[in-house]
Amino acid sequence: MARSSPLLLAAFTLFFLLVAPSLAADPDMLQDICVADLSSGVKVNGFACKANVTEDDFFFKGLATPGATNNTMGSLVTGANVEKIPGLNTLGVSMARIDYAPGGLNPPHTHPRATEMVFVLEGTLDVGFITTANKLVAKTITKGETFVFPRGLVHFQKNNGNVPAAVISAFNSQLPGTQSIAVTLFTSNPPVPDNVLTKAFQIGTKEVEKIKSRLAPKKS
Repeated sequence: MARSSPLLLAAFTLFFLLVAPSLAADPDMLQDICVADLSSGVKVNGFACKANVTEDDFFFKGLATPGATNNTMGSLVTGANVEKIPGLNTLGVSMARIDYAPGGLNPPHTHPRATEMVFVLEGTLDVGFITTANKLVAKTITKGETFVFPRGLVHFQKNNGNVPAAVISAFNSQLPGTQSIAVTLFTSNPPVPDNVLTKAFQIGTKEVEKIKSRLAPKKS
């Protein structure tokens, strides 16, 4: 078997080092600002830039107010991404606030486009993520502490205390995307076939229908 040329090996290594960062987060920006035109019909990997820019394109006050947690999971995520702050377009960052009632859960989910870092504002949370080797990495964190969830891995936060809790989350994407595992599988449109869900979760059709009815969006 022929031995690889040192020059070829060096070229491959350099190519890998150049390409790898582009796979880790949003693409780098090519100008000072590119405020998202959320009404544009132009389809790009991100949003088209709008012409008339104001200071409000870079401002959002939604994280200052605790979210209402009187829902099934007892938690609420308030996003501060490019859809709320058009000025984030091409900048590769965003934030969110998550509020938890006592006993509240931010259920198992993934962010396909971002790593997440949470900073605890109030309360104490049990947090964790699961690796692709099916290993749970979990810890209890409290006010002033930080925890990181690697990009794409299933993770959760649970408030086991008897007082409300809240965190600020940071993401290395302007629009991280969120796929809640249960909601994604049981309320998709069109629906995942029941025979897929019954076999995957080793449950019966009645249990599938019961889960679907509990997770279905509430009609106003």
